[in-house]
Amino acid sequence: MRKWIVLAISALLAVGLLTACSPGKTAEETSSSKVKVAVTFDAMREFVQAVGKDKVEIVNMIPDGTEPHGFEPTIKTLKQLGTARLFVYNGLGMEPWVEKAVQTAGNKNLIVVEASKGIKPIPLTDTEEIQEHGQYDPHSWLSLENAQIEVKNIAEALAKADPDNADFYQANATEYTAQLQQVEEEYARKFQALPNKQFVTGHAAFAYLCRDMGLQQNSIESVFADGEPSTQQLVRLTEYCRQHHVKTIFVEDMVSPKTSQTLADEVGASVKQIHTMEASEGGASYLDRMKENLDEIYSSLQ
Repeated sequence: MRKWIVLAISALLAVGLLTACSPGKTAEETSSSKVKVAVTFDAMREFVQAVGKDKVEIVNMIPDGTEPHGFEPTIKTLKQLGTARLFVYNGLGMEPWVEKAVQTAGNKNLIVVEASKGIKPIPLTDTEEIQEHGQYDPHSWLSLENAQIEVKNIAEALAKADPDNADFYQANATEYTAQLQQVEEEYARKFQALPNKQFVTGHAAFAYLCRDMGLQQNSIESVFADGEPSTQQLVRLTEYCRQHHVKTIFVEDMVSPKTSQTLADEVGASVKQIHTMEASEGGASYLDRMKENLDEIYSSLQ
């Protein structure tokens, strides 16, 4: 509690100084300025950019290489929320600090957007994970079907913040949703034709993608990549890989590949990267990374 009070005072002072030092804007300059949008991680940035294009200014609050689960807000984070018009986060427990941060920032004009609102969530089954993280798997954006819902929610929020450009946002959302749908339908047909549906990942982040495509993931680590697997877990996973003739062990960009490599060596498989779209990864787009994921999984199942 003390930490949040200190952050709140510091953020309020910082925002106050920014306001006091900024030159006044004319009504014309204000109406033509971009909508400032704070987002939690890269997939949210991609969706906002696809809808808002040149009418939004996006601030990514979580630095690349930092897990959104474990991120702790800073004075800089609260300053970003204090000056933003929109705040877009995924939800479903992905960013457990959000509610407190929004309250502490004290921005009365802030429109808060839970991008995953309306998605059918996948319940967690591990009791310890539920107690620590909540009821649901938060990795909803890794589903092309869910991404379409998230884009819709973002478009509606941008239209609310900037009603003069509502048609612009809706048109962009419709165009981007069509691209997402096209990729989803293309790969759903491809996976449907395969007899083998099982693949192995570093951590269990792809349940929503599996639901879209009729696949089944098995993983070295849990949904939240908490801790190292036990010897018994690795033995079971090794048997699983041999039984299902697993040729590839996938590892995510922010998860250590050490255990994945050990498992791969044991079963004669290769290790390949799969994207979670939490970090920017050199500017590669959501759609490009999603298609790369799907191509790699498809190749591993042939």
